[in-house]
Amino acid sequence: MPIRTSRTRRALSLTAVLGAIILTAGCSGGLASDGGDDDGGDGPIKLGMLAPFSGSESAFGDYMKNGAQLAIDEINADGGIDGRELELVVEDDACDATAAVAGANKLVTEGIVASVGGYCSGATLPTLPIFDEAGIPMVIPAANSNELVKQKLPGVFLINGTGTQQAQAAVAYAQKSGAKTVAAIDDATAYSADLAKSFVEQAKEAGLTVAFEATVTPGENDYSAVATQLTSAKPDLAYWTGYYQEGGLIVRQATDAGYDGTFLVGDGSVDAKFAEIAGDGYTENVLGTFTQTPDMIEGADDWIADYEKLAGSAPGPYSTQSYDAVRVVAEAIKEAGSTDFDEVVAALEGLKDFDTFAGPLTFTEDHTLSGGGFVIVAIDPATGNFVLEDDLQD
Repeated sequence: MPIRTSRTRRALSLTAVLGAIILTAGCSGGLASDGGDDDGGDGPIKLGMLAPFSGSESAFGDYMKNGAQLAIDEINADGGIDGRELELVVEDDACDATAAVAGANKLVTEGIVASVGGYCSGATLPTLPIFDEAGIPMVIPAANSNELVKQKLPGVFLINGTGTQQAQAAVAYAQKSGAKTVAAIDDATAYSADLAKSFVEQAKEAGLTVAFEATVTPGENDYSAVATQLTSAKPDLAYWTGYYQEGGLIVRQATDAGYDGTFLVGDGSVDAKFAEIAGDGYTENVLGTFTQTPDMIEGADDWIADYEKLAGSAPGPYSTQSYDAVRVVAEAIKEAGSTDFDEVVAALEGLKDFDTFAGPLTFTEDHTLSGGGFVIVAIDPATGNFVLEDDLQD
């Protein structure tokens, strides 16, 4: 797929950033032993991760766990934090709110001092008050609904772009591609509905015509009703904001019904399983909004090799964000000299241009990224994988 020349221009700076990541991954400092409160022991510093290890989104759980574990292994190999090793404790939330609440409570009893998980926003949202009550800061690597930010909890930080920022990328691409009419389809989950709402609002502000909006029920096999709507309305671009299980079916059924416009899908659908579900010949007009995966980042070859050595497979979506979530938390604990909630939160807020895969990180006042980092990806017909199509830099 074509890659804009600005990606090449970014390659040199990304190589420098990746070098800095390796150098800072093992930075260590003193935990307070006579001042601030910490977790009260000389054993490992436990970080918790809720992610889907079962259900339709289970592939992402492994990507996240392995990315986080790679960061922990690097930090521990360099002496940990003041001689204390980090330990990752994982629980399966299956992208389900009930399972997530149970998992969050279990992580609290396990004695974690920070959370570095969160994939599905609908499963992550109900865990916020649990971790807040327990005094556990959260650096969320994947979930990005604006609802997470609207809770205004002091210990919640996002290192993935928000739904608003992802919608900005979708609208920017719609304009760049010459689309005049658009449609939005969601699955009523917190992440999907939030992204669709933001897209519609920004599309209208940009002067685009919203041909129709639709909400489907996840888990079904027949989406012929929305397929008929697409065929009838004929928007230039239709934005599906749900997950790949339903997205692949909607694309297939709408194409069979006669829709030939552009399908743009949100980051919850960006996985090779989308093409598998849609089937051969149904993904030529499918693009996605996504943050870059390791294979799209020049200079990441060594990191990818380290990941493959650990996991026995290639890294996928949210592996780098989970890697960085651990590093961000570790840096904050080091700077705070403590695992005390207030001190770690203050250290997170005080991070300035901390090197990550997404670029130098400084949190905004609402604990989000100043830029979402979303790009446009397309499906490689040979592999079904999403690959970089347009970095939206020109």
